[in-house]
Amino acid sequence: MTTRILIVGGGYAGFYTARGLEKILGRGEAEVTLVDPLPYMTYQPFLPEVAAGNIEARHSVVSLRKHLKRTAVVTARVTAIDHTAKVATITPDDGESFDLEYDELVLTAGSVSRTFPIPGVADVAIGMKTIEEAAAVRDRLISNFARASVLPEGPERTRLLTVTVVGGGFAGIETFGELRGLATSLVELYPDVAMEDIHFHLIEAMGRIMPEVSLETAKKVIKQLEDRDAHIHLDTQLKSAVGGLVELSTGESFESDLIIWTAGVMANPMVRKTGLPLDDRGRITASTTLQVVDGDEVVPHAWTAGDVAAVPDVSKTPGPGGFCVPNAQHAVRQGKLLPRNVVATLRGEAPQPYIHANLGAVAGLGVGHGAFQKGKIGFTGPLAWLAHRGYHGMAIPMVERKLRVLGGWVNNAVLGRDDVELAMRETPRDVFAEFASRPKPAAEEPKAEPMVDTQPARADEQRLAVAESDELADEKADTKA
Repeated sequence: MTTRILIVGGGYAGFYTARGLEKILGRGEAEVTLVDPLPYMTYQPFLPEVAAGNIEARHSVVSLRKHLKRTAVVTARVTAIDHTAKVATITPDDGESFDLEYDELVLTAGSVSRTFPIPGVADVAIGMKTIEEAAAVRDRLISNFARASVLPEGPERTRLLTVTVVGGGFAGIETFGELRGLATSLVELYPDVAMEDIHFHLIEAMGRIMPEVSLETAKKVIKQLEDRDAHIHLDTQLKSAVGGLVELSTGESFESDLIIWTAGVMANPMVRKTGLPLDDRGRITASTTLQVVDGDEVVPHAWTAGDVAAVPDVSKTPGPGGFCVPNAQHAVRQGKLLPRNVVATLRGEAPQPYIHANLGAVAGLGVGHGAFQKGKIGFTGPLAWLAHRGYHGMAIPMVERKLRVLGGWVNNAVLGRDDVELAMRETPRDVFAEFASRPKPAAEEPKAEPMVDTQPARADEQRLAVAESDELADEKADTKA
């Protein structure tokens, strides 16, 4: 029988696993199905540039159906897995749930934003994990400039021009730097808004930023940002954000209309419904061969990779706790090894361990600003920015996506940054509904008078008339007497 391989999650690891299986497997050797709620893979390192308008939102995502020719792509959620019976429950947005049987399970469901129960965060903040969030952040910042430009100086104007980013990791620092660059370019278009009117705050609970780079490089990044009039709050926690009022553990407070949460990620909670072994952080426990393990025992026919997996890091510089950190570099590399290991076991061969050499770290902090770290070598500035663009321009999968991204960069360099915001795409029917003709309400028919039984009233009138007649007769008799 043909082996049925089910891939849960279409992020880096899932996409590269499916691509690898298509290349390695012979015709009829296996059937591959990939299930994900979204029909595309998001290249998340580009989200800050999407938020800043340097990259078109659609260019940083890769269509699953277009580039996975031999894989059955199912746009739905996996809501339960019974690995003992090898059955997954698939739940689409429309219609009834159904069961899908498999022989080999690949769990690459990725991660989601990790938040804490801080008052107001769930109500007013926005993450930076999806392409939709990045596009919404861009629209909000541009829209806020337009709204603030027609307001007099005051609290409301200041609130609209205040941006707050929570989290000083790579995602937070890149988002912070890119948005600062966007704000600088917007000042040229809004003469009523000056640079001193704009306020950018970065909040980090630790005493440093970007733990992936050296402390010296991190300090250079902070100086670079502060030179651009940004406020960096280290050793500071967010205590409340109710109604957009940011309250810090230092006692400082200010109002901010745009609050972006980048303070960590966690494994996709759907893995808790799989019955597979998890570590104390909710990740699937794995071996270096990317097989799911329960203690020292391999769970047969189960594989995992990417942010959702606790894969041992056997490099010279292992991540926290001895595991691979949840980033794109690991997910892509594991996604390239995983299909080879799956096919190897199907063919009776031994899987290979995941061993990687750190390629270094690059960060984009706005056009012309960046950070680079490889080993003991670290620097910031335009050269680091070029290294960032060069690396990620090559790393995004598929040639057509590389060309679209490169074309966007060239267009921006020649024509300038596109400042058009499309915030109304979130409520596209509002304008149509406002002016659309509606049927006139039907004319109300006159209400019928209630039927009243008049017979009792008439009887009473007759009795009263008789009584009055008797009284009149008595009065006449008395008069004659």
